[in-house]
Amino acid sequence: MRLKMAVIYGIICLLNKAISCINERHCNVMRDEKIEKEMYKIAKDFIEKRYPVGWGGAAVIHTEQEHYLISVSIETANASAILCIETGAILEAHKFNEKVTHCLCLVRDNERSPFKILTPCGICQERLKFWGDEVQVAVTTEDYSLKFVQLAELQPYHWSKAYPADKLEHFEE
Repeated sequence: MRLKMAVIYGIICLLNKAISCINERHCNVMRDEKIEKEMYKIAKDFIEKRYPVGWGGAAVIHTEQEHYLISVSIETANASAILCIETGAILEAHKFNEKVTHCLCLVRDNERSPFKILTPCGICQERLKFWGDEVQVAVTTEDYSLKFVQLAELQPYHWSKAYPADKLEHFEE
């Protein structure tokens, strides 16, 4: 009897997850590990070249046109003028009118420390939202592993759900 109940419970959990996935539109884009690994490699190689000593950070954005756009944080004497590491690549995607599919931000504390993925901050999430909930974003993990999730997973209660989708600014080809 316990085995039957466990099986039934497992099936119910799977169905609930599938329904949630459909309701939240989390299923419409499949992860592409090849793109994700390539983005990580591009960011890591760039950081090692651009910042051979000390702190280093870079963001890589992948577009539907198969372009990899790289950006860094600006260095300035006035800390209030600093922008997020992803900002430059986001602006490049706008400049070339390309749809963003993936975003990764990678940093290290110094040349001897491990690389860390930074989940996009709230402002960058808002910037990436322009290209839709299905944008894949790299997220921080405790074991420093490479993990991407859809932007919608980071924003299950996003304010934009209060408005019709066609009334919001969004990417148009």
